[in-house]
This record gives sequence, structure tokens and C-alpha cells, in this order.
Amino acid sequence: MRGQDLCVIVNPAAGKQRGRERLAQIKRAWTGHAVFQPTTHPGHAAELAERAASQGFSVVAAAGGDGTAHEVLNGLMRAGNPDVAFSIIPIGSANDYAYSLSLENPETPALRRVDIGLATTPAGRKVYFGCCLGMGLNGRVAYESRRIRKLQGVFLYGLAALRSIIHHFDAPAMTLLIDDEPAWTVPTLLFSVLAGKREGGFLFAPQAEVDDGWLDFVHAGDLSRWEILKLLPRLATSGPPANYPKVRQGRCRRVKVHSEAPLLAHADGEFVCLPEENMHALEIELLRGILPVRVI
Repeated sequence: MRGQDLCVIVNPAAGKQRGRERLAQIKRAWTGHAVFQPTTHPGHAAELAERAASQGFSVVAAAGGDGTAHEVLNGLMRAGNPDVAFSIIPIGSANDYAYSLSLENPETPALRRVDIGLATTPAGRKVYFGCCLGMGLNGRVAYESRRIRKLQGVFLYGLAALRSIIHHFDAPAMTLLIDDEPAWTVPTLLFSVLAGKREGGFLFAPQAEVDDGWLDFVHAGDLSRWEILKLLPRLATSGPPANYPKVRQGRCRRVKVHSEAPLLAHADGEFVCLPEENMHALEIELLRGILPVRVI
């Protein structure tokens, strides 16, 4: 691959600053084979990706964690060029999307088209996600993870989950309209929709595939703190139990959410809405096979 074919958008702060050594190794190995563009502020990766898609690059890669991958993905979707492929060099804290894409698996096709999710706010703002969208307790976990400086991976999100369970534990009523099923209004501790397998290092959808034409969902009702604490080790290794009171799982292609309380929701770890924005509704849909992904 020639340098003008591959643009690598780099988050220098990825992995709580721990990705620098690996990034330096990659730069030395790929000298003359890629153009590296560092980010300097939130949202910059999306701007750089959108620009790269219009400059003739055939592959735009995110070197960072899920936040960087999320921004690059959104920049490419805004550019609207179906011939520009996406890739990830995972040097972040959780790397959930890279895990779901199986980019380091030798059996993964060199180029394939994968599904992504699209969340639309009542004001019409569109946010794309490659791996997961979570709200309720999971949104709070994403928020808490930003306040923890030294940990990574499941340890980071495990501590963030514990803090959220202790300090921010409630289950407001949500009305969920999933595909063509009747709407159901239930207490909701958390609700997640996934195109990939993991959220915050936890295995929420072990059977999900990024190119199967479905979104997987997990809904938890008014579980107790003790019930959630008992489930955390399982979520780190094998996923939610198949039959568990107050937990519902399934597959869908679109969801409409209306919450009694203002929503706190993230997409791939980046916030879609915060409670102070007083947003009560969100629409989520699957965009099937829309993103070309290349192994680099």
C-alpha cells in the first residue's frame, strides 16, 4: 500500500498515554507507507477523516481507542464516499470495536463490508456507532470511566461500574418500541444496542457479528445492586445469562426509546446526550453492510 493510499489518524493520548511506544514502533515500520495525522482536540479525528476521504486516500485508519475509532467512523460516514475503507490500530483503553472486527485474526477477510448503527436525536442530529450504544447505567459507566486516570480495559470499566452502582443507581421508566413489536414500558436500569460484541470491555453480545445484518440488544430492569454485582464477572467473560429475571435480550434492526428521565447515552464511549441536555427520546437503526473495513 502506497503512502498516499493510507491515512492514519492518531490520538496521541490514547490508552491513558500508554499507546505512545506502540505508535512509535508503527511509525518506524510504516515510514513511506502511510501518512500520519495527529489529533489535537475533541472532534478533530472526525474532521481529519472527512477530509482524508475527499483527498484520495483509499483507507483511513484510527490509531487510538474506541473514541478515536468512533470519530473516524463518523467522519467517513459524513464524507459519504463508499469506496474509502476504514481500519483500526487499537492502542486505547478498551478497544471494543477492534475486538469485534477481529482485525488481528488471520481468518478475517482482508476487505469486507460491515453493519453500523445510527442514532438520531429529536433535533435531527445523527450519530453513527460501530460497536455499541448504551444508556442508563451503561451511560453512567462511560461517564465515570473518564474520571479514572491510571487503569485500562476491563479493570478501568469495572471500577467505573462499581462507582456507578454505588452512587448513581436507578431504573426510571422507559418505553421501548423494537421493530414491529408492541411498545413496552418498563423500569430500565440499562439498555444497550450493539453491532459488535463488547461494551466497556464487557461481553454484552457474545453472539453478535459485525456483518450479520442485526443489532443485538440487552435490557436490564429494576435489578438490585447485589444482582448486578453478581453478574459483573460473567459479563467480563461469557456475556449475560440466557434466562435471568428482569433481563431481556434479542435482536432487532430499529428501536425507538422514550425515557421518563433525561437520557445519559453513549455511542462507542462518546456521549450522544447528557442529562443536562434534557433529552428524553432517541431513535436507533441498523445500516446494513454500509462500511468497508480493511485489514492493514
